[in-house]
Amino acid sequence: MNSLVKFVQDEFIEKKQFPEFGAGDTITVYYEIREGEKVRTQFFKGVVLQRKGTGSTETFTIRKMSGTIGVERIFPMNLPALQKIEVNKRGRVRRSRIYYFRGLTGKKARIKEVRK
Repeated sequence: MNSLVKFVQDEFIEKKQFPEFGAGDTITVYYEIREGEKVRTQFFKGVVLQRKGTGSTETFTIRKMSGTIGVERIFPMNLPALQKIEVNKRGRVRRSRIYYFRGLTGKKARIKEVRK
């Protein structure tokens, strides 16, 4: 049964090519928003908290600060509205899911940048 699900996912779900990124990276996600007849592109720029799942069920969570309020958004990797993902900064963190980042403010909320 499990191999049948994997076969259907591989055959019928189209894969988009996105750059490699992980927890701690700062990325910008461009996605389409439909408002009635109009279609516009909006972006969401923030720090990746986690990547979760595999194949067609893979998702990633991004957190950004809007004023003094933290806003998180979960994006599925195979969302048809996703247009592109840009990696702005690579961050070095010691965990694959940085939920502790939610409680940090000020200088403690900085992530060490990895230079290439």
